[in-house]
Amino acid sequence: MVSIVQNVAIDCADAYELARFWSRVTGCPLHPEDKPGDPDVQVLLAQGPVLYFNQVPEPKTIKNRIHLCLRPETSREKEVERLLGLGATLVTDHRNPDGSGWAVLADPNTRDYQFCAA
Repeated sequence: MVSIVQNVAIDCADAYELARFWSRVTGCPLHPEDKPGDPDVQVLLAQGPVLYFNQVPEPKTIKNRIHLCLRPETSREKEVERLLGLGATLVTDHRNPDGSGWAVLADPNTRDYQFCAA
């Protein structure tokens, strides 16, 4: 017997807005019953587990121990520019001229959830 990962749960200040951002990042829809103000909202990924956003009252106080690593369908540079256009913020740039490395970004709503574009 094994367990299947059902979802990746992300605590945040505004579940609906953060889920909308990730819906635009991934090109995947929100759960059809989710609406503004809902305390939990899901992004239904085409493959793999659901991204589950859970609204919590307390702010983040320490570094995240989990982050999402993205593999763009286009070049890394184009994807970083697209994500910045969606409202993400560049936190740390580890990109190298030879194409290796990654960029660390934060979401536009809480600015506290970091993710990488490799």
